[in-house]
Amino acid sequence: MADAAKRAQVSKRVMELTAQAVRKLKDPRVGMVTITDARMTPDLREATVFYTVLGDDDQVKASAAGLERATGHLRTTVGRALGMRHTPSLAFVADTVPDQANRIEELLAKAAAADAEVHKIAEGAAYAGDPNPYLVDEDEEEPVEDTTR
Repeated sequence: MADAAKRAQVSKRVMELTAQAVRKLKDPRVGMVTITDARMTPDLREATVFYTVLGDDDQVKASAAGLERATGHLRTTVGRALGMRHTPSLAFVADTVPDQANRIEELLAKAAAADAEVHKIAEGAAYAGDPNPYLVDEDEEEPVEDTTR
């Protein structure tokens, strides 16, 4: 088992090497692929490589197929450059964080617009009921403090 610092270092190196190797691929299916992250297992035997693709769903699927086809070549290239005893196996996973971030931003924009609309409606509104909702008996005197002690 490798410690966390070594695992992070190897992950970063795998990410860089994979990005360089993907740029050199001649497969036309692999389009505008960006390697965003790589994560290693504690034993440094498996690497999960996250990527994003610029384009529509068809380009994403084609790039996924191209990366899957080139996994062996990419693993060989990364393994030679790493110089480790065991070359980690590579698994490519589409990174959905940018899509989720865009979705969250859209929802926040809609919420802000709805909030502005609520404030606009509430400008002329008054509270229901009395301004002081607590019952106060005006005939009752205030209690006198006992100062005999």
